[in-house]
Order: sequence, then structure tokens, then C-alpha cells
Amino acid sequence: MPKATAVWLVENTSLTFDQIADFCKLHPLEVKGIADGEVAAGIKGANPITSGQLTHEEIEKAQKHPEYRLKIAPPKVRLPEIKTKRGPRYTPVSRRQDRPNAILWLLRNHPELKDAQIMRLVGTTKTTIQQIRERTHWNSASLSPLDPVTLGLCSQIDLDLEVQRAAKDRPPAPVGEGGQTLLPADVSTDPGYQPPEEEEYGGYGAQRRREVEERAEADSVFAKLKNLKGPEDEEEE
Repeated sequence: MPKATAVWLVENTSLTFDQIADFCKLHPLEVKGIADGEVAAGIKGANPITSGQLTHEEIEKAQKHPEYRLKIAPPKVRLPEIKTKRGPRYTPVSRRQDRPNAILWLLRNHPELKDAQIMRLVGTTKTTIQQIRERTHWNSASLSPLDPVTLGLCSQIDLDLEVQRAAKDRPPAPVGEGGQTLLPADVSTDPGYQPPEEEEYGGYGAQRRREVEERAEADSVFAKLKNLKGPEDEEEE
């Protein structure tokens, strides 16, 4: 009640109009009108001291220093912050028929997402997610995976955030999984670096070694055949 507080301050203190206007968030001319009886004539003054907004010391300090601005007193009782539980995301009526398609897209492209995360993104129920996953949904035959961001059911930022959360909870992949990988540039460009020849590393050294061994075996076979030839065969040649 800014005007009621201003009425009380005008009637019971010697504060300047600027001080009262600054504290009550009013215009100085409006406070002057209250003092002249032109504004808020029928409003009863509200004591800011009894309501805990100001103290006697604060008012006396402001009366002694006209340039000083009143500061609201800190509350004596601090109420705990009420944390409201976030409900399911609201989906417009025109977009609700697209939710099964978005759920199917999330299940195929981001299987690491939990049901609770899909529920937050699309605004659906766990039963619907389970039915689409098990293909027991009444419209399973007509469903087609569609990006929920394109459908306007969620933003790309929300989707990326949920995917990052799911990636943190996912266990790390085994060391040997994922196939061959490239070596870092500082390793491959080292003058003393020699490519591995073991089969498990899949390097070109292993392939080169096999070619040399196969050629050596072929040479040994031809050498044995040449030794088996008789003198007659040599004369015919």
C-alpha cells in the first residue's frame, strides 16, 4: 500500500517529499499532492513501523540527513522457499497427435534416454512409452518416427540437455569396442615412430609381413620342385 504508507509518513514525520517518494515508489509531485490534500484524501495512513517495513532508527536517520534514502528493514521471520514440483510439459491440442511419432523417434535415435526424460521432453505418460516400445500401441502400424524438435514439442536445448544427462549415467564402453582408431598426430609424426606389426592393431606392418612370408614360402616351394628335376629334364630344357 504505497499511498497509505506515504500518507502516514507525510503526517507523522519530517521526511522530504523525495525521500517518501523514493521509499513508496511514487512521484515527488504525487507526494506533494498528498501533503496538500489533493491526492489520497480518503486513504487512511498505514504505519510502516508496525508492519515491519521501517524502524524508528531508520526514520530518525533519514530526518537528520535529507539526502539519505530509506531502506526497508529486513524481515524478522524468514519463511522457507516453497519449491513447486514441476509437472508434465504442456502440449498444445494441435500437437498431441504427434506425440507417439516423437516418442518413437526418441526410442530409436536415443535409446539411452530414460522414460522420465522422454516424459519431460514430450509431455506423455510412462504407459504410452511402454506401449510404443513393445509395439502394443493402438496406432503402432501407422506411426512414423518424427523429430520432436521439428514438431515443436520441445526445444533443441532441452533435448541436448537430456541426452547429455543420459550419457553421464551410461557406463563407459569397453576398451576394445569401437573398432580401429587413428593415432594422435604427435605420435604418428614422431621420427622414431614405427607402425605396429601385430594383427590386433590392424597396421600395415602386419599386412607387409604376411606378403613377405607368403613370397618366401612360394620361393621355397619352387626351389624344391627344381631340385626334384632329373638330368634328362635339364637336357630337354
